[in-house]
Amino acid sequence: MKRIRIVVLAILLSSTMACGGMTQQEQRALSGGAIGAAGGAIIGAMAGSPGVGAAIGGSVGVATGALWDDIKDRTKGK
Repeated sequence: MKRIRIVVLAILLSSTMACGGMTQQEQRALSGGAIGAAGGAIIGAMAGSPGVGAAIGGSVGVATGALWDDIKDRTKGK
C-alpha cells in the first residue's frame, strides 16, 4: 500500500510540474492520464493487479482529457 501512495504522489507531482508551455488540450490529457492512472492503480490493487489497473486507467484518462472539448461540444449539440 505504501508503494501505491508513493507512485500516486510521484504521478501527481510530475503532472503539475510538466504543464508549463503546454496547450490546454495537452494539459487536460496529462491531467486525465495522471488521475486515471492513480484511480486505476487503486482499483487494480483491490482486484490484485495495480499495474494493469494503472495502465487501463491512464489510457482512458489520456483519451478523455485530450478529447474533452469534443465530448463537451457533442453533448451540447454544437
